[in-house]
Amino acid sequence: NRGRLDKSVHPFCGGCLDDVRMTTRYDADNPLDSLFSSIHEAGHGLYEQGLPSEWRGAGPSKAAGMGVHESQSRLWENMVARSTPFWKHWEPRYRAAFPERLAHVSSDQLHRAFHAVARQPIRVDADEVTYNLHVMLRFDLEKRLFAGTLQVKDLPAAWTALAQELLGLTPKDHKEGCLQDVHWSGGAFGYFPSYTLGNMLAAQLWHKIRQDLPTLDAELAQGDCSNLLKWLRTNVHQRGRQLDLDALAVAATGEPLAPTRLLAYLKERYAPLYGV
Repeated sequence: NRGRLDKSVHPFCGGCLDDVRMTTRYDADNPLDSLFSSIHEAGHGLYEQGLPSEWRGAGPSKAAGMGVHESQSRLWENMVARSTPFWKHWEPRYRAAFPERLAHVSSDQLHRAFHAVARQPIRVDADEVTYNLHVMLRFDLEKRLFAGTLQVKDLPAAWTALAQELLGLTPKDHKEGCLQDVHWSGGAFGYFPSYTLGNMLAAQLWHKIRQDLPTLDAELAQGDCSNLLKWLRTNVHQRGRQLDLDALAVAATGEPLAPTRLLAYLKERYAPLYGV
């Protein structure tokens, strides 16, 4: 009763701790899109709802920046919702919703679909392994724009060249290239790194959570996320903006923010699937 979910062209979450508004989208050819998009936005919404209400309207009740915000959405979307224990509970209900389409799809095939890694021109559709390359592409171009070494009129060509270098693909048009995101047209320069910072923090939080909650896999297999949410409420949400990203990382995980846990998480989850 403190939030709602609606449909839009692009999944989004906004509002405040008393009124969270989320949106998702639907693709008839890709039902997983709306599922993971909704879970991603729910991660944002849970963070907003968990901010300290006693400071309502004041600084401490605000989010600790978009890097922390993205850590919450990415943790729920990827670490939790793509995990084997999570789907041990939800797969039967998912199959009940799409009985004909999934009749000839095995559990292993379904699990691999959640973890498909491929070259993808669209950032929001990118998998966990390649996602941060999209952020690197945008941040590199942003720095050049602000340094004056890249003119706006030359951005499409620069995008294509860097996409070839980092992603190994060529966008077929500007919609797949420099016009695919709303951030720059909305003036949100310097925002994209928050996604990678969020991924890094999410991986550190997930490592610490699994240490502190040794029965988490069994709980997720029963569809129970209550202890996980309680941990996040205590160690992340209730701190609001009392700590910045770096200080929060140390306070919640005991480690300074670094890519180490993210790289270890990606190797642990994806290397066995691809025989690496």
